[in-house]
Amino acid sequence: MPIELNVGRKVTVTVPGSSANLGPGFDTLGLALSVYDTVEVEIVPAGLEVEVFGEGQGEVPLDGSHLVVKAIRSALKAADAEVPGLRLVCHNNIPQSRGLGSSAAAAVAGVAAANGLAGFPLTVDQVVQLASAFEGHPDNASASVLGGAVVSWTDVPVDGKSQTIYRAVPLTVHADIRATAFVPDFHASTEAVRRVLPSDVTHVDARFNVSRCAVMTVALQSRPDLLWEGTRDRLHQPYRADVLPVTAEWVNRLRNRGYAAYLSGAGPTVMVLSTEPVSGKILEDARESGLRVLELKVAGPVRVEVSQT
Repeated sequence: MPIELNVGRKVTVTVPGSSANLGPGFDTLGLALSVYDTVEVEIVPAGLEVEVFGEGQGEVPLDGSHLVVKAIRSALKAADAEVPGLRLVCHNNIPQSRGLGSSAAAAVAGVAAANGLAGFPLTVDQVVQLASAFEGHPDNASASVLGGAVVSWTDVPVDGKSQTIYRAVPLTVHADIRATAFVPDFHASTEAVRRVLPSDVTHVDARFNVSRCAVMTVALQSRPDLLWEGTRDRLHQPYRADVLPVTAEWVNRLRNRGYAAYLSGAGPTVMVLSTEPVSGKILEDARESGLRVLELKVAGPVRVEVSQT
């Protein structure tokens, strides 16, 4: 029998956004960033109440189809626990559908909240597994869970019946690395942007990306002077340029000026990783072009605070 958790138990979850791929590490590399969603979850006697403030306010559902709610219920089931009712208050700062891991952060927030409500029975690996399952790849979710940079991978069962396993390990990021996000004012559908990718790539392009992915792991940890080389890609960004022309223009403009710029996740955000601030003139030009500029730090892991009302 599942354990019924006490009414009045409350958790506050602070979860960082993230940037995925980092150029060559398609569905593999991720980086947690200092833009946060905060979710307050309280066990109530009955029903479901959801409030959303900030990003997504008035746009996302306020019922059981809300991603945080779905993630909470999935994690409660995994923890063999149940609740009579829930009240959620979401304070969102992560731009949604922009390539900054908003949906992964919502899944992480829900799983972490349920784990806190249940007394933390789930391991970190289980939190990564449950949160990653909502997206089908662990790069963003594992970055939000573990903080810093991550290398993630997926083990797909050959029998087609067993559970897909999502795994990740953290990297210690060089202390001088910072991130600057150039965020357009339009959304990008991950599914739509994935459809433009070819089903096959050449051996030459595959070899190119394997080498740059290896370079990138070194650049992140100890050689930030290699960030420009480490963010080069031939697997996905060239194909997405036609459907994200504004993004492609800014990636090229920044890279031509020596900045390690890349398409963040499925876009449309352009991310720059550097050890020095981006030129003020470039930031001014970006803002005048209608881009939102976020000057960010590498973030730590998801935080969960538990209380009893």
